[in-house]
Amino acid sequence: MRLLKRHYKLVALAAACVALGAAVSAIASAGAAIPASGTTSTASSAAVHHHRVGAGRRLLAGSVHGSLVVHGRSGWVTVTFDRGVVGSVSGNQLTITERTKKAVYKTVTLTIPSNAIVRDNKQKATLGQLKSGQRVLVVSGLNRTRVVARG
Repeated sequence: MRLLKRHYKLVALAAACVALGAAVSAIASAGAAIPASGTTSTASSAAVHHHRVGAGRRLLAGSVHGSLVVHGRSGWVTVTFDRGVVGSVSGNQLTITERTKKAVYKTVTLTIPSNAIVRDNKQKATLGQLKSGQRVLVVSGLNRTRVVARG
């Protein structure tokens, strides 16, 4: 929970992008479900909202890699995230298997800058302290990279 409080802007941005994508997808796939008169009941509106929120959460929970392009103070910024399991660490190279509990996407090797913020079970750490098999989230932006490991 502390991680979410510290990185709430990034998490909120990612959640907003996922929710927006889920909403657009829901609107596109359910376009014919709205009556021709354009009126909907409160119950059906609430059900659609609940479905969209649930879909956004499921999508976020199953995401292992993503890129967001956002406009910041200095212009456009690309923020990327990778989530999975640590395979190995060699110098500033972090190899992770991007995966969920049920499926493997692919194995990637990320170059982590020396000024990256690394957390291991909510404690300050170095990249070399991460162990094979730990769950990890790597978020990279314009001037920052954060590596958060658990387990």
